[in-house]
Amino acid sequence: MMVAASVCENADAQTATAKPKAKKKPPTLFAWVNPLPAKHHPAVSHATFVSPSMKIDVGYTILLPPGYEAETTARFPTLYYLHGGRPGSETKSLGLVPHWHDAMAGGKVAPMIVVMVNGGPVSHYNLPDKPMSAGADVFIKELIPHIDSTYRTVADRGGRAIEGFSQGGRGTMRLSLRYPELFCSAAPGGGGYETEKRISQSGGFETDTLKFAEGDNVWDLARAYAAERPELGDLNATTSETRAADSKRPSVAWVIYVGTKGFNYENNLEYMRFLDSLGVPYTRLVVPDVPHSAVGIYEKQGLEIMRFHAANFAR
Repeated sequence: MMVAASVCENADAQTATAKPKAKKKPPTLFAWVNPLPAKHHPAVSHATFVSPSMKIDVGYTILLPPGYEAETTARFPTLYYLHGGRPGSETKSLGLVPHWHDAMAGGKVAPMIVVMVNGGPVSHYNLPDKPMSAGADVFIKELIPHIDSTYRTVADRGGRAIEGFSQGGRGTMRLSLRYPELFCSAAPGGGGYETEKRISQSGGFETDTLKFAEGDNVWDLARAYAAERPELGDLNATTSETRAADSKRPSVAWVIYVGTKGFNYENNLEYMRFLDSLGVPYTRLVVPDVPHSAVGIYEKQGLEIMRFHAANFAR
């Protein structure tokens, strides 16, 4: 009897102290248009364009530099920023707006237009055979031409940069490798290169149910980028004809950044070593004691990243 009572008392105590199971958050619904929240930085605005491929509106958020409205003829370079997380939304990166705006308003960096991109249902990737889920193509083939025809941009690669964090870091590296003729500089931050490596090694599978086009990952694309450039050495050559033809494609200036306390820190270091093995040049920016946070990195060294882009625009 005493034993039974003791068991019951212990069971009651465990029940009383057990933590309730956390409720699963409902999945975030994807939309190609996401309005700004009621409270947002006054310098930022939201707009849409009609996607030629999907025949629907697609949203983007834009930060015009101080003095843009006062000028009538001046043109400005453009930084395209790719958000983290999935699914896509053009409002996910608003926390960085004060850093961009204050740096330009304070004269710490040359003025530029910043466009925050909606990355689509599977952020910054195309899903094969699903034209309504072509986040990469909508950005590259539709949003960029729309921005160049709507705003006073420097409408060539010398006035165009790309940057992003986490999923956006993966997208930044992937798209700058695939389209070096579009961007003079690229700043991938905190990208999940271990996942990209799994995609490379599995023929396109990120998970059992999510498959991308074979070769559409930062590992295979880096190999192809290196193989196209005779100046990087014979190790990565394909044929002399291919090398001669592709060597006309321009090179990208990269700064790869990551916080030492971020969960992608080690796989960023591994990817940098991989680029070293290919002879692909880049600038390394490791930010001490910062977790997986774009805002945290910008609070410490965001000005350095912005000046990296500005210096490449100036060239």
